[in-house]
Amino acid sequence: MPHTSTFQLGDALRRHGTSFPDEPNVYGFLAFLASAPGVFERTHAPGHFTGSAWLVSADGERVLLTHHRKLGRWLQLGGHADGDRDLSRVALREAEEESGLRDLVVDPEIFDLDRHLIPARGDEPAHWHYDVRFVVRATGSELFAVGEESLDLAWRPIRAIALDRQADESLRRMARRWQVSAS
Repeated sequence: MPHTSTFQLGDALRRHGTSFPDEPNVYGFLAFLASAPGVFERTHAPGHFTGSAWLVSADGERVLLTHHRKLGRWLQLGGHADGDRDLSRVALREAEEESGLRDLVVDPEIFDLDRHLIPARGDEPAHWHYDVRFVVRATGSELFAVGEESLDLAWRPIRAIALDRQADESLRRMARRWQVSAS
């Protein structure tokens, strides 16, 4: 997998904007990327980049979701860049760490963008996550192991997520996008 520098992330964001012209977040992500050198570090107080995985089953019909321990919601797997500028590598690493799955493959192009506010918790103030999401595909065993960051993990039918009004809006958006791209 090629290393993604800050400059290359900018190119990837622009390609994503060309592929998805209705994507409202591209210009905000580009501006944030150019705003400060520390945007890949969780110590950057206003917010930071994160990498997430739309982890799909080998048959492309299901996605692995985590019942996030801190946020108490069903979400995609992912986490902090912690200085790593290759967000596709971050998404792959987080998918492996949070699921225990091996034989995963990450698609190099951006799948989705989502900027969301993380609420204050303890000594940590509220801050923004600039989440860059990649498709990660399971190519081997799909037997997962629930890790520390999750209350639970579950394979969920993508079609059902797309229709579930109770699901997180960004999950529904990714499910709809996946259905279009897979057809």
